[in-house]
Amino acid sequence: MSTRIEKSKPMMRKRPTQARSKVTVDAIIEAAARILSDHGWTGFTTNKVAEAAGVSIGSYYQYFPDKHALVDAIRERHLEDCRTVLKRVLERTLPLQEFIEELVDGIIAIHSIHPGLHRVLLDEAPVAEAFRNPNSVFEIEYLDCYRAIVAKYRSGKNGIDNQTAGIVLSDAIDGIVHNAARRGTLQTFDVRNGLVRIVQSYLSAA
Repeated sequence: MSTRIEKSKPMMRKRPTQARSKVTVDAIIEAAARILSDHGWTGFTTNKVAEAAGVSIGSYYQYFPDKHALVDAIRERHLEDCRTVLKRVLERTLPLQEFIEELVDGIIAIHSIHPGLHRVLLDEAPVAEAFRNPNSVFEIEYLDCYRAIVAKYRSGKNGIDNQTAGIVLSDAIDGIVHNAARRGTLQTFDVRNGLVRIVQSYLSAA
């Protein structure tokens, strides 16, 4: 199941504009991610989130109409973090092996902040229709990063255009990372090195 989202979908009652309100929203999202990771969807309540974030329930409802909107915000932040990793490694001019290791390590690190979170997001928490949209703004921009990766680093074409090759690479990385997160093996040496070898093999194929 995809965890990607259409960026234009409103998820919050209002967006924080002042530094103090941004700190409040950050604390709510962080507390919610931690509770989802530790207790799953069934143990996820607005009262628990407000208490863990150190805010009143009234402050919580100033920004989020319900816990579904908060889960959407968690997904949105995670996806922006993933895209930040892609853009950061793309901006640098690195040898292929170093590029692959930075890419893989960055993606694994983002998915390891709350180890149990992604199993809950993928398998338990309800998913808004916007997250399933294959033509969302985020999806297009996300896959464009992978298209840029294969355009920059792929040594052979094999009759596959860069856009298709980028989708294949994205799906391979997402699938391995998400399933490893489900199993609790994402941070193991074997998963990390196996993913590095798979990406290297794909980009180096003649």
